[in-house]
Amino acid sequence: MAKILNVVGWAFFALVIIFMVTQPIDINTHFITAMLVAAVIAILKNFKREGALRLIVLALATSIVLRYVYWRTTSTIPPIGQLEDFIPGVILYVAEMYSVYMLFLSLFAVSDPLERPKARVLADDDQPTVDVFVPTYNEEPALLATTLAAAKQMDYPSEKFVVYLLDDGGTDQKCEDEDPEKAAEAQARRRELQQLARDMGCRYLTRAKNLHAKAGNLNNGLAHSHGELVLVLDADHAPTRDLLKQTVGLFRDDKRLFLVQTPHFFINPDPLERNLETWYRMPSENEMFYGMIQKGFDKWDGSFFCGSAAVLRRSALELAGGFSGVSITEDAETALELHSRGWHSAYVDRPMIAGLQPETFASFIGQRSRWAQGMLQIILLKRPFLKRGLKIPQRLCYMAASMFWLFPFPRLTFLFAPLAYLFFSLQIFNASGAEFAAYTMTYMLINVLMQNYLYSSFRWPFVSELYETIQSVYLIKALGGVLMNPRKPTFKVTAKGESTTQSRISELGWPFYIIFFILFFALLVTIWRVWTQPYIADIAIVVGGWNVFNLIIMGAALGVVSERKNLRQSQRVTINRKAEILFGDEVVPAKIDDVSVTGTRLLVPANALRNLKRGQEVSMRFEPRAELKSNALPLQVMSIMRDQGGQALGCKFATKEAAHFRLVADLVFADSDEWVAFQQGRRKDIGVLRGIGEFFIMAFYQTVRGLSYLFPRKDEGGGPAEQGISADNASTAGHGPVERLPPPDHPTGSYDDFDDGPVSPTPQGSRTVPAE
Repeated sequence: MAKILNVVGWAFFALVIIFMVTQPIDINTHFITAMLVAAVIAILKNFKREGALRLIVLALATSIVLRYVYWRTTSTIPPIGQLEDFIPGVILYVAEMYSVYMLFLSLFAVSDPLERPKARVLADDDQPTVDVFVPTYNEEPALLATTLAAAKQMDYPSEKFVVYLLDDGGTDQKCEDEDPEKAAEAQARRRELQQLARDMGCRYLTRAKNLHAKAGNLNNGLAHSHGELVLVLDADHAPTRDLLKQTVGLFRDDKRLFLVQTPHFFINPDPLERNLETWYRMPSENEMFYGMIQKGFDKWDGSFFCGSAAVLRRSALELAGGFSGVSITEDAETALELHSRGWHSAYVDRPMIAGLQPETFASFIGQRSRWAQGMLQIILLKRPFLKRGLKIPQRLCYMAASMFWLFPFPRLTFLFAPLAYLFFSLQIFNASGAEFAAYTMTYMLINVLMQNYLYSSFRWPFVSELYETIQSVYLIKALGGVLMNPRKPTFKVTAKGESTTQSRISELGWPFYIIFFILFFALLVTIWRVWTQPYIADIAIVVGGWNVFNLIIMGAALGVVSERKNLRQSQRVTINRKAEILFGDEVVPAKIDDVSVTGTRLLVPANALRNLKRGQEVSMRFEPRAELKSNALPLQVMSIMRDQGGQALGCKFATKEAAHFRLVADLVFADSDEWVAFQQGRRKDIGVLRGIGEFFIMAFYQTVRGLSYLFPRKDEGGGPAEQGISADNASTAGHGPVERLPPPDHPTGSYDDFDDGPVSPTPQGSRTVPAE
């Protein structure tokens, strides 16, 4: 009865809202009403954003959005008799309605995000058995060694979990390849990883053929293991020690729980964050999804598997036939199948792994193309909106997650729509300048305020527009291929751990320059129209303003595709741990000041190591968090510098055996509190006005920087010519003066340049510092 009354109540209020938004009112009344709503949202933003106040804000904003939709539908579409205006006009209208539809889906998803209580810690004899799967295809052994070491050192009864290295690069199919060189390479890889697994105390598994990509590899792991639960970790996802203890307790409380998903935390910047230099001051792109949207999905039992950093129940997977492999996004597809069978999911909002993001723009686009194609495959092949067994809220959650990836179609429409009027005088949006200001501008204002109200600490103004724009240019082709043949896309491993040896324009960057100059030419046309045709100045100014906004976004995009020189992938983490340096017969007390996966910075007393020279090897002893047989880690000294009355040694880890990787994992990847602290440090609500101002300032600077990459310049030191401004070329890569700490000397393009993972336990007040 309560459910019926709830449905009747919502239907009644929906009818009331529809009645109100369809009433005829003049422009001034709508404008004043919209501005009052904007003022109310701005005021309520200062109060706690939950409960009734949160719903009031969403209801007020929704009423203005619906009023805009009604006006846009009934008053602005060109007559069908004017096909040259009608066709592009309808395309623009459909793009806008898609955006409104996605807005409503997101509002539903995050209307009341779930703050899930901490999982209870189980007694050792009640802990479920766990199989840890680390699937790999072509990753470097050094990267895998650190990930396996971190996995083995999780704080969990050793007899209760087994770590499996699932190798798809050494299958029988690859070892018997017709190409002798490829066959020999696969055979060598198999032998090397078998030895690695033995050294790390893990089990090695491969299979006959590379069927169904990652899903098939995981299913092979299921067939050869027996744990009650399965923890899936990508090859570059090193876990913290508390991952299992923070998750497995939920499975004891809910017998129908099939999944506990945790966030994907990344310890290196993506190409936008690196090239725009926003990594340490702005929330990362994925934080809106993992920090808010997944919690919103969790409220409706709709949080889904994201491919890694997740614990799953074996019995549920076996009933569903294992990991699904119809699409190339096996994670979301698997969750969809299990949700439709009545199983439940949970989301634990605590970063307990750290992963690598693509370093280059080309690799970034390759990764996002796979995601977009896979989610479109799910729409076309799995039809989540019609899937039997799903509850209505779950359908809406899956629709929000999958249909989001259609954004390239509306984003490119919005990018080029102003040109239809400025270049060809097409009337694709029938409205006066006053009507545009009263309806469209207020709709956009409400949209920005509402986004800031919901995601202020997770996404700053216009950052989503920039991310979507830089992807749309290439994702539109990837999505078109799926529409033509939904089963054609194949799984491709994302390249990571790359380095950029010189500043340059990305090989995928030139379309952005072409679009920028087209939009700039449209700006000149706008000025000419306003000057020569004053009787249509209001329309020209409105459309020209829209084009200027697109020009600003595209200018920022030039900064993204202007790749900065980057010889280091390891992000340094400030810690404070005691150590000893062993050099010959000397034993010198030291403090570990910062650390990365490739090296460390040590502080020692002045003149304590007078005979030490660069290039020499020393040994460092420290107290590990885990129970390890050895506590001595060899180091190669790369620099010596003066520091606050003492000396600072810049050292590279000289890892030679499994015990060394265990020590690196213990030193760097242990405590999730470090990731939480770093994450919270970037989650700042800077407000709408400051956010817009910062974005425009950044866009202007990046426009200039991006354009400068068109003109090759020599380094200030007279080195070889590189594309890019000299500021980008001020690298710390060389082994220069002793006052600087150079990055470790690793080969470029290798996964082991930086092996991501949770940082070591640190005292309160520790912080992550920029890579030098």
